[in-house]
Amino acid sequence: MKFDLHLHTSRHSPDSVTDPLELLDAARAAGLDGVVITEHDYFWPEEELAELRAAAPDLVILAGVEVTGRGGDMLVYGIKDPFALPKGIGWGELTREVHRQGGACVAAHPNRWGQPFERVVKDARAELDGIEVMSNNMEADLRRQAAQLLQRFPHFAQLGNSDSHAPWSVGCCYTDFDAVIRTNAELVEAIRGRKGVAKVNESK
Repeated sequence: MKFDLHLHTSRHSPDSVTDPLELLDAARAAGLDGVVITEHDYFWPEEELAELRAAAPDLVILAGVEVTGRGGDMLVYGIKDPFALPKGIGWGELTREVHRQGGACVAAHPNRWGQPFERVVKDARAELDGIEVMSNNMEADLRRQAAQLLQRFPHFAQLGNSDSHAPWSVGCCYTDFDAVIRTNAELVEAIRGRKGVAKVNESK
């Protein structure tokens, strides 16, 4: 199943220009099977997700969060209590809390903006499940560095995402999972089981 797991909308991310319904149309056009909306430090409640699911019953629509952590941004999935993950939380505490909730943690765009990724992980003793290896906001050098990280940390899952803030970029990169994913629990299992392969959408 083809998923874009890093997406922002104008409803809850002030730096996005994508209306949620536009996102659904763009996801269909990109050939995706599902999307995970990951607003900045905001977790979509089920009643809001129900609105989108009613508008696009052909898509799997889930929510995660892009947490602004101390040391960098972290994509978290399968959580139940977003208030336990405040903005500015350290990566060690963040990853342990996400795992306590039964979720998965994936570093967003590692090494971007000069982030000393490996040092942050080591110093914080962060328990990462994976890294984003490609997105619209990761240039060629960052993608090469991410590929090298996968060689050094073979237990990391790899995610391809758009990190989209505008409709045109939805699904430009995605993760192709060798798994059926309909729920947050199935998504977490697929990420932690390294069942996904990051891909560039050649149709974009």
